[in-house]
Amino acid sequence: MRILTRYILREVISHAFVGAAVFTFVLFTRDLGRILELVVRNSAPLPSVAEVFFFTIPVALTYTIPMGVLVGILIGLSRLAADSEVTAMRASGMGVWTFLRIISIFVIVGWLMALANSMYLAPKSLAALGGLQDKLKSSQASFEIQPRVFYEGFPKSILYVQDIKALSTTAKWKGIFLADLTDPASPRISLAHEGMLVSQGADTLDLHLSDGSTHETDPKNPDQYQISTFQTTDIPIQVPNAQNSGEHEPTTLGETSSGELLRIGAGSDPVTSRWHMIEFHRRLALPSACLVFAMVGIPLGLSSKKGGKSSGFVITILLVFLYYSISLIGVSFARQGRVSPGVGVWLADFVFLIGGAFLLWQSERRPIELTALRSWVRGWTKKASLAQPLKSAVVERRHLFNLRFPTILDDYVLRDFTLYLAMIAGSFVMLLLVFTLFELFGDILRNQVSLLVVGEYLLNVTPYFLYYPIAPLSILLAVLVTFGLLQRTNEITAIKATGISLYRIVIPVLIASVVIAGALFLSDQLYLPRTNKRQDALRNRIKGKPAQTYLRPERQWIFGQHNDIYYYQFFDADRNTFGGISVFEFNPKTFQVTRRIKADRAHWSNSLGKWIYEGGWQRSLSGSAIENYNKFDVATFDELTETPIYFKKEIKQSSEMSYEELRTYIHDLEQGGFDVVRLRVQLHKKIAYPLITLVMAVLAVPFAMSAGKRSTVAGVATAIGIGVVYWTISGLFEAMGNLSQLPPAVAAWSPDLFFGFIGGYLILRMPT
Repeated sequence: MRILTRYILREVISHAFVGAAVFTFVLFTRDLGRILELVVRNSAPLPSVAEVFFFTIPVALTYTIPMGVLVGILIGLSRLAADSEVTAMRASGMGVWTFLRIISIFVIVGWLMALANSMYLAPKSLAALGGLQDKLKSSQASFEIQPRVFYEGFPKSILYVQDIKALSTTAKWKGIFLADLTDPASPRISLAHEGMLVSQGADTLDLHLSDGSTHETDPKNPDQYQISTFQTTDIPIQVPNAQNSGEHEPTTLGETSSGELLRIGAGSDPVTSRWHMIEFHRRLALPSACLVFAMVGIPLGLSSKKGGKSSGFVITILLVFLYYSISLIGVSFARQGRVSPGVGVWLADFVFLIGGAFLLWQSERRPIELTALRSWVRGWTKKASLAQPLKSAVVERRHLFNLRFPTILDDYVLRDFTLYLAMIAGSFVMLLLVFTLFELFGDILRNQVSLLVVGEYLLNVTPYFLYYPIAPLSILLAVLVTFGLLQRTNEITAIKATGISLYRIVIPVLIASVVIAGALFLSDQLYLPRTNKRQDALRNRIKGKPAQTYLRPERQWIFGQHNDIYYYQFFDADRNTFGGISVFEFNPKTFQVTRRIKADRAHWSNSLGKWIYEGGWQRSLSGSAIENYNKFDVATFDELTETPIYFKKEIKQSSEMSYEELRTYIHDLEQGGFDVVRLRVQLHKKIAYPLITLVMAVLAVPFAMSAGKRSTVAGVATAIGIGVVYWTISGLFEAMGNLSQLPPAVAAWSPDLFFGFIGGYLILRMPT
């Protein structure tokens, strides 16, 4: 009995460990680019970067440990059932309750680990990460601010930076425009030739400006205009902190210790008590998913006789999605006060407890039939059988044109590869969507975002997840699993014995990878720019952030075509009419204002082809001196040549443009003297990144052949290692390219070439 116990536990634990590692890695790739950017920019010391790396992992483990437990049970038992080992064990007198008793050793250990992580490690990590981010606040703010985009993240302020140059410890800005909107009708304007952001405390940043001026006006007395020039000055900027009041979730709730949560939860304030008790129960309920997942997973895993690991993988996806969906519903009811915190948070565990008890009772009486799932898994085989009447025609055509592709062998390999690719990609999409939904759940309730908006956001963010990072990792895993299983079952040896080369066996997968690369490239040109733009706007809406100025129609600041900035309080796009408009013209070399125009209204005249400004004034400036000042009732300005279409167009980010649009955009910026290195890296990546699917397929084949001799688990573990190395190297090269430490083409193409050469070399060394 001890031998069987060790054998079952070894099978379950190996799959659980690999599953949890893969899921954690997928979640971690979202933050890897930001961490590598800190490394390359030297904006944070290496120990701090290592702390960021380790502090982000416990948060992901809160979700991935229970998922790993479920993966281990379902796939491990499904493998035993598919090989009829479960049948042999049950014939020797082992019942369902015996399997439950054996696996409970593993489940309890997993539950204790998840509980310790959720109750102690994750809150400590979040608190430490928050403190570290406060210390790196200036670096983070510099990272968020992009050149030639009006930044609205500071309260009552608008910041515009022409160019950003990286230094050893921070970023140096050139051409700075800062508007203080305490009085929106008359903003206080500060301009400077150079500047940088320096942290001065937990909640304060100093904008250190040099060679600039400050302009102030009195809206009630337009004759009053004050100009102050400076060689250097420091402008304090208050970092916004969310205010906790009413139904708002405390922003530091995740960082609060479990004992403090329980103490505050017993307080008299019902709202505060409810929020804290929900968080306390959540820290208990999520780890307890290990227990209820085991009760559901054991009878289902023992019943997967024909589906094997494939059916176990599919069941895992469905169960995890179902659990977290019920959990979100319960937490939503609890936060709205419809049910008590305990009932709402534990709803999913209670449902799975009832379901698991029923499945265990049913499985002890009679094995559970998974007819529907098996039919779905076998659907791929049935499609192939339906094509058999056409076999003779295909053979004749192949003989007539002397074609040797596709063959029955190609169809066999492609069918397995496609099945594993779909399951892996589907599980990763589900994982990222669930994690994203939990991450945004507090903001959804706080800002009263409708379910339609949330659903639209998830729908629009899914293509981005599929494009990055799921596609290359899914290709890598699918190739490793497909050829690893063929090698383990000696099918590769049998195929080679018939005279077919190993190179010929992998051709269908390589062709499929090229097709996927083409699909990724086309989606990046035709579909992703639209969905990226939409999901970015919806995420800002969910987070309660102000509308970004590069998105029409909410923006009020726009950079003109001839070194001028427009600010308006209202724009009627149908009538081409402005309300409360100001124009700032400046010298691009010194970034000093040379003329300022303000008008109550402005409308477009089709006959004149100009804007007609009404009820305003203009001032011509030279440093701190006013050279000319005059009021007007009606005026036109020949220098302001922007047409209404210019104010209606959308200013896009690189992810919101196709290759040709981005290339044209870079050309226009270069003519204006702007730094376009970061954009050039993204331009080359639009071609280089989709080809990584082919590179991953080439790289995975030799590893699959070697790992397949040991086990599929070894192949998946190999995939994790390759993925970590690839994303690290790719992120480093991209960050170095963004900072002009590498040419843009080298930064974008180096990961493909590096891993492609390694994969090609390893394939050539394989015995064929």
